Amino acid sequence: MLKIQLEEATKRFQYEWIFKNLNLTLESGQSLAVTGGNGSGKSTLLKCFCGAIPLTSGKINYTLENQSVSDSDWFSHLTIAAPYMELPEEYSLKELLEFHFKFKTCLPSLSISEIIEILYLESHAQKSISQFSSGMKQRVKLGLALFSDVPLIFLDEPTSNLDKKGIQWYQDLMEKYLQDRIVVVCSNEPREYEFCTQKISLEDYK
Repeated sequence: MLKIQLEEATKRFQYEWIFKNLNLTLESGQSLAVTGGNGSGKSTLLKCFCGAIPLTSGKINYTLENQSVSDSDWFSHLTIAAPYMELPEEYSLKELLEFHFKFKTCLPSLSISEIIEILYLESHAQKSISQFSSGMKQRVKLGLALFSDVPLIFLDEPTSNLDKKGIQWYQDLMEKYLQDRIVVVCSNEPREYEFCTQKISLEDYK
């Protein structure tokens, strides 16, 4: 059981408040949609959530099985898929998956070949990522996040670059692989967060 608590979480860049006095609790099995206009700070909140950038004030606490998790160890319990994340393009798809799962444990029900099949990329397994379209890369990013055996998943604009079929694929995956995990989705597209149990708008925390 993972639990995340934000206590008076505040982030400011110079004189601009990105969000302030945000209090929030998430536990395994719950999901959160973070909404707000372009430039409102959704991605910044996500980066604070996962420890990539520090808060200006307030606290974020991770608790796993009632034991506090050090902020230097948060990364081992989470995955993230976001448009600004780059994939190592010199790797083939198969090599990338094998590399990734040296650092994260794969869901026990899946193998590398099964993941490639779920991604609908069987004919591209030996191609370098540099040859992939933006939509193919997005499917790979989502696969790396969802198929890692971690209790926490962060998704930033998860259906960006996906066509209609890809969006349905994403929605089906979320229904099947959420399990008892915490999922945080930063988005303004309801289709991306319809399943979420909680929702906040950053405009309410300025």
